[in-house]
Amino acid sequence: MFSVTNPEFWVMIATAIFVGIAIYMGAAKAVTGALDKRGELIAAELAEARRLREEAAAILAAYEAKRKAAEAEAETIVNAAREEAERTARDSEAKLADFVARRTKSAEDKIAQAEVQAEAEVRAAAAEAATRAAETILRGQMSGKAGETLFAEGLNEVKNKLN
Repeated sequence: MFSVTNPEFWVMIATAIFVGIAIYMGAAKAVTGALDKRGELIAAELAEARRLREEAAAILAAYEAKRKAAEAEAETIVNAAREEAERTARDSEAKLADFVARRTKSAEDKIAQAEVQAEAEVRAAAAEAATRAAETILRGQMSGKAGETLFAEGLNEVKNKLN
């Protein structure tokens, strides 16, 4: 196996010489230093990733709190709007009832006034008709100055009683 003519022997010798020179020149320190730097870089990146994840979690928690607060505020606004709408509906119903009552009262007052006026007009017409009838009857029955005086007095008395 360890024959000088065997190429594997020479590869092993060359590798041993190369490793010996590398150790003598400090290649191990350079390799371990490079690996240490790479390890530190990876550790720093992991720490940065951890910090970013914690920051993202904090931001998410803040947004969740804001969302919950916004939902609560929206619910408060909706409840206030509902209460305002109900109050407005009650006020509108009360105003409508008041308006209808006032219009009904106004119509009843106008009807009563029209009845009074119609009654007065009927009385006046009846008085006028009675006066004319009495005048016609009395003129036919009485004549002269005494008849006219009596007629005028009776006419005034009838007008006063009927009006």
